Amino acid sequence: MTDSAEMYRLLHERFGYQHFRDGQQETIESLLAGHDTLAVLPTGAGKSLLYQLPAYLMPGGVVIVSPLISLMQDQVDRLRQQGEKRVVMLSSQLQGPARDQVLRSLASFRFIFASPEILTTPAVLAALRRIPLSMMVIDEAHCISQWGPDFRPEYLLLRQVRQYIGQPCLLMLTATATPRVRRDILNKLGLDRDHVHQVIRSVNRPNIFLAVDRVTNQQAKDERLLQLVTNLPGPGIIYFASRKLATQMAEWLREQTGLVVAPYHAGMSPVDRFKIQQQFMNNQVHVVCATSAFGMGIDKDDIRYIIHYHLPANLESYMQEIGRAGRDGQQSVAILLYAPGDEGLPSQLTAISLPSVNLLAQVKNHQLRPAVLGDDQDLFTFYLDHGYQPAQIISAFKQRRQQQAISLQKMLDYASLATCRRSFLLDYFGEEVDDFPSPCCDIEQPEWMGELSLPEAPAKPKNNQQADWHQRLRRLFNQSEQ
Repeated sequence: MTDSAEMYRLLHERFGYQHFRDGQQETIESLLAGHDTLAVLPTGAGKSLLYQLPAYLMPGGVVIVSPLISLMQDQVDRLRQQGEKRVVMLSSQLQGPARDQVLRSLASFRFIFASPEILTTPAVLAALRRIPLSMMVIDEAHCISQWGPDFRPEYLLLRQVRQYIGQPCLLMLTATATPRVRRDILNKLGLDRDHVHQVIRSVNRPNIFLAVDRVTNQQAKDERLLQLVTNLPGPGIIYFASRKLATQMAEWLREQTGLVVAPYHAGMSPVDRFKIQQQFMNNQVHVVCATSAFGMGIDKDDIRYIIHYHLPANLESYMQEIGRAGRDGQQSVAILLYAPGDEGLPSQLTAISLPSVNLLAQVKNHQLRPAVLGDDQDLFTFYLDHGYQPAQIISAFKQRRQQQAISLQKMLDYASLATCRRSFLLDYFGEEVDDFPSPCCDIEQPEWMGELSLPEAPAKPKNNQQADWHQRLRRLFNQSEQ
């Protein structure tokens, strides 16, 4: 096993840190000892170091499975800024002769980033099998539990992928996972919990004040949002479930407040998304109106508030997103806006029309074409192609639907609490904390808006930057109306 002196030398010289953060050293030592490891560390705890540092102490390459191209690109860019040249991202953007060349020379890379969809393609699997690998990393590992079977089912194949490429040491990373989700992650990866080292730290972020604003209707919600953005010091992120509304509200808030407010969602070009992200990081954009596509990989310490305009589908997503506030340890606030009927949108977004077992059987036996399965034919044929029986598929989807309904109800319970919100969240994640911050939440301090002391916002952009964003936002708004 590598001694501590060598770990600290790398920590200082390559990464520029003097000390490990809580949970980092324990995780790294576990990996260097050859143990499969599940690390549940809060947002901002420096999870990328957990695989980057041991990669320099292991003989083979490291495969990092990541859910978003933007998140992978961010990690690739940071490694290159640190002087690491042996890093590559396998994505759909890499095609033709360039892709063939990379796969032929895959052994020359220390860090190999890939989405589950790319990782499960035969050519990539064959290339990975030919090279020595020391570690496989599953970033945002809660996706294994949250996204299968009805979304990105390739996550369910990671167990087989790992076996196929030689069972490298496995690191699973996430910021939020209840005891149930942790069990689900291990089960779906075929792991015995007695043989997995788990590094679990509290999800509690004492510096984030928790609040819910219950309003009567949509107009009241818009008025309250305007009041919050006008009076709270930024930077801030406002989360929406709708791309179109994120764009429209960014335009409206910019006009109403004079602040530089930009939208961010997957329907925008990669260039626009990159520019918005960079300008937000540099305090040239004050507020981002975003869908859930914005956030993973955003390493900005001074976000002062997170507002949810729409109800998240579950508390895990909510904690992930509010955890992006206050990474500098200073006072910040997380606000959920709720109007009666808001719960209908998450249900609508996750609704899938299930075919009958008989219909699936006929498609499986080539008696009917997959098109009879409707808009979700690719999803159902994925399972049929991977050996699942029709009854198994329907049973899995029904169980998933039940779990989604339970998760949404927990989110509604949080929105309607009359007791401490922090205590409710920590109980949900299986934690007990006796020492709560004061102020803690709006139950304890109903008039928090005028009493909570938040740090001052960074200097606002200059007028020419505002004008540039005015033109860009106009163009985006017009596109969303077409």
